[in-house]
Amino acid sequence: MSAKKLLINAVLLLGLALAAYLLYRVFSRYSFAEITASVEGLPASRLSAGFAFAAMSYLCLTVFDWMGLRYAGRPLSYPKAALASFTGLSIGHSLGFAALSSGAVRYRYYSRWGLSGEEVARVIVFCGATVGIGLASLCGIVFVSNSHAAAALIGLPAAGVVALGVGCLAAIGGYLLLTLVIRAPLSVWRWRFKMPSFRLAVGQIVVGTLNFMAVAACLQQLLGPDAHFMETATAFVLANVAVLLTHVPGGLGVLEATVTALIPSASIGALVAFRVIYFLIPLLFGLVSFALGEIFLRARQNSTADQTAHERREAQPQSL
Repeated sequence: MSAKKLLINAVLLLGLALAAYLLYRVFSRYSFAEITASVEGLPASRLSAGFAFAAMSYLCLTVFDWMGLRYAGRPLSYPKAALASFTGLSIGHSLGFAALSSGAVRYRYYSRWGLSGEEVARVIVFCGATVGIGLASLCGIVFVSNSHAAAALIGLPAAGVVALGVGCLAAIGGYLLLTLVIRAPLSVWRWRFKMPSFRLAVGQIVVGTLNFMAVAACLQQLLGPDAHFMETATAFVLANVAVLLTHVPGGLGVLEATVTALIPSASIGALVAFRVIYFLIPLLFGLVSFALGEIFLRARQNSTADQTAHERREAQPQSL
């Protein structure tokens, strides 16, 4: 096994260990009966709203791929982009290392439809950049518009929180400016990439921000009326930063620990429901979608092989 694979496995094991520890810290205070009662106590209207906002988030994620394919110069129809995106991300969100895990699934789809490995990589990089842009945009909006509440949550002076928010928004503005100014491909170490068009960059900002706002709204609906949207969005942004730093699969334990630390009123049932609605249910649909796709591909390959063999037999001269 190579050193790179050993390092990845070590990071994954550490992430799983951290997830187990954080889950224990969060859930050890409750009995199974208390957790069950907390979930059952969630109003049906808020569960329905949570499902709706989760669906909105995954819809935004499919647009990421649709735009990414245009950035890579290989546009495909929206249904194809949506299928690859949802299947890959619904699995990648739960497995962790989303760029790698979901990237492998996307490659499986896109390579069937004629994209090269380099083109698939461009799509994945574009989508990853859109995730970062969306997170930075929501962070900037929350920190600037709700600086006092954000400062109280994270323990920093309000002026410092505003400065962080302004910095995030300024970085996004600078990104937009670069798309207008830079035309030639950029080189970073061994990588060469081009800036997206201004139109695509605007799409990244709008859809990327809407994605994170939808996820935060899903969580806020489940937390209930005591948790305001801006408060929930702040906790969600910080939880995502922690997830990115720890690489814990699916943010397991990190999200729960961050939210309960920043929002003491958060019920354990709401956090369990959020993980089921946003991670577990899409994962099940994604696995079914992937399995059906593989079955269809295998059947088509077998049919093609049988047809080829039949044509070869027909082409052979018949012996007398």
